[in-house]
Amino acid sequence: MKQDQLPKLKESPMRHKLLIVDDERGIVDMMADYFAPCYQVFTACSGAEALQKVSVRPDLILLDINMPGLDGLAVCRKIREYITCPILFLTARIESADKIEGFRAGADDYIVKPFDLEELGARVEAHLRREQRRQCCAAVRFFGELTVDYAARTVVANGELVVLSKREFDIVELLSLNAGQVFDRERIYETIWGIDGDGNSDTIMEHIRKIRAKLAVHTLHSYIETVWGCGYKWNG
Repeated sequence: MKQDQLPKLKESPMRHKLLIVDDERGIVDMMADYFAPCYQVFTACSGAEALQKVSVRPDLILLDINMPGLDGLAVCRKIREYITCPILFLTARIESADKIEGFRAGADDYIVKPFDLEELGARVEAHLRREQRRQCCAAVRFFGELTVDYAARTVVANGELVVLSKREFDIVELLSLNAGQVFDRERIYETIWGIDGDGNSDTIMEHIRKIRAKLAVHTLHSYIETVWGCGYKWNG
């Protein structure tokens, strides 16, 4: 598709940063030309180069799966613990097992090749809008006697700061942002530590015991509820 034939994107009020990763230079150039008028575009043609480019802190990543050497799945697993932005996989694979593997690696969506540029642009816009809403809504939440500030990563109970470790806050964040939803230990562990974590889901029990003990100093309410045989849920 020639430059003058590319469909047009709507002008964005913010120039979000996109990282495009694909080992096919022609596809990279086509997407870069399409997105460049409205976004800051960074490109990489290999998994190794992608790991270097994530230092630009992209707002969204378009990531090809089938790359030689370090493929998209491996890249996603390596960066997902440190990068929270949406990751959209570009792939010719359409099997359910491949999609499940990708979502478990940390993907947010799949774009099947060959794709329509206008649909791709619309999906990118939708994910960026959703991410903005999530960040705005999740900045601070109030749960009775408890206030959780996700930006500052602090928890205050009855006016007193509750000192939590990084992992303890991560668990509070996951459960409280999904209040009422039941998470089993394995899912909590994989979400926070990643599937390549060097521990096991038993550590979740110990972390939750510590969180409950710290909260109990300031409030009688049990914010983390055990759903026997299933896991844990936030009881706000």
